[in-house]
Amino acid sequence: MRILVTGGAGFLGSHLCDRLLSDGHEVLAVDNLYTGSKDNIAHLLSNTKFEFIRHDITFPLFVEVDAIYNLACPASPIHYQKYPVQTIKTSVIGAINMLGLAKRLGIRILQASTSEVYGDPEISPQEESYWGNVNPIGVRSCYDEGKRAAESLFFDYNRQFGVEIRVARIFNTYGPRMNLYDGRVVSNFVLQALTNQDITLYGNGEQTRSFCYVSDLIDGLVKLMESDGSVVGPMNLGNPREFTMNELAQKVIQLTNSRSNLTYHELPSDDPKQRKPDTKLAETSINWKAKIDLEVGLNHLIQDFRSRIK
Repeated sequence: MRILVTGGAGFLGSHLCDRLLSDGHEVLAVDNLYTGSKDNIAHLLSNTKFEFIRHDITFPLFVEVDAIYNLACPASPIHYQKYPVQTIKTSVIGAINMLGLAKRLGIRILQASTSEVYGDPEISPQEESYWGNVNPIGVRSCYDEGKRAAESLFFDYNRQFGVEIRVARIFNTYGPRMNLYDGRVVSNFVLQALTNQDITLYGNGEQTRSFCYVSDLIDGLVKLMESDGSVVGPMNLGNPREFTMNELAQKVIQLTNSRSNLTYHELPSDDPKQRKPDTKLAETSINWKAKIDLEVGLNHLIQDFRSRIK
């Protein structure tokens, strides 16, 4: 198949391109390089089955492909809070453009949604039937509500036009090629530890996250996309093992042999207190569950960061 990956030069997108090429497909990667980087796909540019186009999906795209993975959108709070209007436009107008392309071609399309649709959840773990607790006008709403609107568009295009959809809700994912300075907790902690800076925690450090290694996540996306359609989503993809920020910081210090100290700061606005996916749907319907232990994955990430820190 010839497969379009929007956000194809990003952290997740580039790993997805690797996987699809290894599975024997042709890949067309599209990215405006706002948060993506050509460095992430440099190793693919000589591959005759790989093509890259610099393009912003808030503008229409006319290509011939057999399937679409829609991953385009800033995912780091630093980036989406700096350009909130562009972020929500990417989620909403970009989704409309990609759904329109899928409708015209009569092909399947997957939306990379997010655990942020649950907001600051009042239940844990979060299962797909939970509608969430999102601030619609907060500093994170450009991303949270943008992704919620994108999900709505996907299901409306399915109901009204019969577009074949898949929707994945991605929980915190980490691994090689993460942006060193994207402001997400794993990359922050590893970068600070490797440079022996103070590790920055917020609140009392007892808020929790669950961390999924990138290869596990990509496997889940592909399995959902290639599933028979009995379950189209939304489907949680993440590692249900929960860690406090204090635990994560201590583990990173231990693995890097860092001299960093912990410092505590005021909790950012609308920062969720808990993140833990209920993954029973993925386990039962597409036979998927996260396998990579956090310590194993962190060692891979630390090695990658060491090679890139100037």
